[in-house]
Amino acid sequence: MDFSCIILAAGQGTRMKSTMPKVLHKVCGRALVEHVLTACSGTGKPAVVIGNGSEMVRGLLGDSVRYAMQEQRKGTGHAVMECFRQLDIDTEYTLVCAGDMPLITAQTLQELCKRAEGLGACVLSACMDNPFGYGRIIRNQDGTFKKIVEQKDATAQEAEVREVNTSVYVFRTELLRSALKQITPANAQGEYYLTDCLEIISREAPIGVMCLDDPDEAFGINDRVQLAQAEAIMRRRINCGHMKNGVTLTDPDNTYIEAGVSIGADTVIYPGSYIGTGTVIGSRCVLRGANRIENSVIGDGVSVEASTLLSCRVGDGTTVGPNAYLRPGAVIGRKARIGDFVEIKNASVGDGSKVSHLSYVGDADVGSGCNIGCGVVFVNYDGKHKFRSVVGDRVFVGSNANIVAPVHLADGAYIAAGSTVTRDIPSGALCVARSREYIKEEWADKLRASWEEEEK
Repeated sequence: MDFSCIILAAGQGTRMKSTMPKVLHKVCGRALVEHVLTACSGTGKPAVVIGNGSEMVRGLLGDSVRYAMQEQRKGTGHAVMECFRQLDIDTEYTLVCAGDMPLITAQTLQELCKRAEGLGACVLSACMDNPFGYGRIIRNQDGTFKKIVEQKDATAQEAEVREVNTSVYVFRTELLRSALKQITPANAQGEYYLTDCLEIISREAPIGVMCLDDPDEAFGINDRVQLAQAEAIMRRRINCGHMKNGVTLTDPDNTYIEAGVSIGADTVIYPGSYIGTGTVIGSRCVLRGANRIENSVIGDGVSVEASTLLSCRVGDGTTVGPNAYLRPGAVIGRKARIGDFVEIKNASVGDGSKVSHLSYVGDADVGSGCNIGCGVVFVNYDGKHKFRSVVGDRVFVGSNANIVAPVHLADGAYIAAGSTVTRDIPSGALCVARSREYIKEEWADKLRASWEEEEK
């Protein structure tokens, strides 16, 4: 079967109370429309109908989709009309989805497309305990499809129906194109309803209905409350998936993992961790405390405790934290140690090196087997320009040293505590860059004695 996909994403979403288009609001790290596009994969290059905030939608989706503009929002039928008018839709069947349904799955859409074969159209429905606000699926006495009635147009009897329209359909394209020419805005909303096409098509070909096993998939987003509800449902779905793949979450309800995260088997994640889209975590890792990890690659056997890792890479067997901050561009080698209150920015730290506590390494390349002592600062900024330093292998940098870029500390160099280094240090050399101590005997005693005299 040959399919096109149309995603309706032109709605203003006034109940979101936002300057941003509704479909760009995020659930588990991805925009609503991105979740729908993921579910629609395999149906060719989708067509997205845009309107409100169209440039923002284009900015997110780029060239991955085709666009049709709905200048005036006159209903779902009008949106599809505009898509057919502006784009070449020539496949045998057309899948139409709402862009605000982040919980819909690829498996469901694939099954719906299979069910549509040989039919004029197939509607995706769901049975809900509280169907208020949804269009109702009205069936004939033999159980076949009759029509869809919107909430505002429903009679009291029709409003009692619990089977609802999810706004997902598969149409035979030639029949849809013909039906769109026949629908009118003769309803309470004064809009062109796409659902009216179904009643027209039913005169020429049978209409199928596929009812969802999980009604959560039909969840549409209209306001911030529903956005949070969808986030909770998807988070449970994501967490269950990781646990089934061999990841231990000691408290799933308090572990926040976004869509598009990969985690290896036998990794253990404790409560309070937030792991963002694009992150890859290896096997046998341990994440303790309130970690924030985004768009980062973590090797096997890594331990991270109460730290922030953003767009960085951490090698196998390394320990990070507690309270470390790995900023974008940080690359940490294997079996390294990044300790408490250490900040790494746009810098590399080699295999087996240690930056154990209270240090800042910025715009630098630190080799393997190095020790960066407590309170060391890589001074990389002169007020206008940033400079880079290079530290060779097996270099020892003592506590409270300042490494003023750009300098090169060659292999095996030794920097004495408290030194301020402003020039290159040769291999194996000792650098002592501090003033000699000056001691005045009994000076402190005399000062305190003067204070006592003042108090008398």
